[in-house]
Amino acid sequence: MKMSEPQPGFQPETQEELVRFIAENVSSGRRHLHPIGGGTALPTCEAESIPVQLNKLNRVIDFPARDMTITVEAGIRIGELNRILAAENQRLPIDVPQAEQATLGGIIATNWSGSRRFGCGTMRDYVIGISAIDASGQRFSAGGRVVKNVAGYDLCKLLIGSRGTLAIISQVTLKLRPQAETSALVTLTFDSLSQVDAVLNRLLTSATRPMVLDILSTTRPPQLIVGFEGTSREMNWQIETLVEECRPFEPRTTESLVGTAAETLWKRLRDFSIDSKSSVTVKASLPPSRTCKILNLAIESGIAVQAHAGNGIVIGHLSERVSTAEQANSAIKPLSELVRSCDGHLSVLCAPNGWNALNAVADSWAGSLAWTQRLKRQLDPHNLLNPGVMAFGPA
Repeated sequence: MKMSEPQPGFQPETQEELVRFIAENVSSGRRHLHPIGGGTALPTCEAESIPVQLNKLNRVIDFPARDMTITVEAGIRIGELNRILAAENQRLPIDVPQAEQATLGGIIATNWSGSRRFGCGTMRDYVIGISAIDASGQRFSAGGRVVKNVAGYDLCKLLIGSRGTLAIISQVTLKLRPQAETSALVTLTFDSLSQVDAVLNRLLTSATRPMVLDILSTTRPPQLIVGFEGTSREMNWQIETLVEECRPFEPRTTESLVGTAAETLWKRLRDFSIDSKSSVTVKASLPPSRTCKILNLAIESGIAVQAHAGNGIVIGHLSERVSTAEQANSAIKPLSELVRSCDGHLSVLCAPNGWNALNAVADSWAGSLAWTQRLKRQLDPHNLLNPGVMAFGPA
């Protein structure tokens, strides 16, 4: 997720204005439309597409704090949303880089989630209602404003991760969580990934309840990072228990960071996907048991990696020496083949404009591409919304 340059285009100030624009577009001209929130996640649109800037759709529609839900327009910045929720001691527990730029709609469209996904889940766990406009200019809604309302819930899930290819999300209702009293990160450094893999297997039966199970390796040796949230008393007990459980695996170093002392490392985990000089960033999604197998190949290939090991998500930055599309494809192909052999998917999160870096990973989508194309034809028969973008990337 890296910042793209702002692009001129249509910028509605109300949802009604957006509906009118899309309806007029399909009745005359049928130009391709490229919805943009903060410009941090989706690729730059093709030259003939009209960018639809959504960041002025940023109003709070309803915030019944006692119900722990909020309804907002999709263009609201994540940073602003976080401040509104924090005033009521509540939160949306999704780790978002560039929070002052990224929008809620963009995060939902890409189904972005970070390190806390192991303990807190993804956007699919928090979106309970959605309003969107399809390519014909028809506005529709799914779900509702209360947690127990499940009408149309599958349609909510369908739009999460659809990358702006099925409809333009305009309004969202979220269920929320209370703020945690404090948090902690424990880092354990090991000589090999086989040790890390053994520890991960042990943690499947741990007495602790981690929020985070990440592996971070920009250089050897790899680090296992385990995160907790709760009261100070809970933090102390969980840290002590974790360290004792990991002792037989002989970590080279162990460090515990609690509260504000952990903020720098939390930021590093949150911003890993954007904190690189690399031209190409990839993301793999595979069974969690295969994570270390993929990491071995990535590290041997000079790819800096972060893995949400409990969920089977791996984010990798190719070497800074990769300077052409051909070099990128050559570097990605072995990783793509291994991911596919593990029943996973690989996608390119970031690459320079004009690079055909998806060539190396297209085959990894073969199993799901046919049904997504059928769905696209049904909901957007004229292929007006984000043509060429592959929907439903790795979760």
